Amino acid sequence: MNNNNSFWLVNSNRTEVKRFLKNNKIEDRFFEYMFVDTGEIIGLLGNNPPLMKTRVSLKIDEAREIYKRLLSQGWKKTKPVWL
Repeated sequence: MNNNNSFWLVNSNRTEVKRFLKNNKIEDRFFEYMFVDTGEIIGLLGNNPPLMKTRVSLKIDEAREIYKRLLSQGWKKTKPVWL
């Protein structure tokens, strides 16, 4: 985990990143939610921030399953690429 409580993954060919970030805006007493942001890497990772393509808010259990599935498909943990 980094300083803004987000978790980052990059795909194996380094063309896409995903950020998993706790969604504190939903006031659901029963479930916690996470934003899952997807970005397209333009050029080399680190030269320019990826272009954000999508953002979805999911229950935290669903986001964890996606995170685990991506890791099993070859995605790797990476440093934050958006502030």
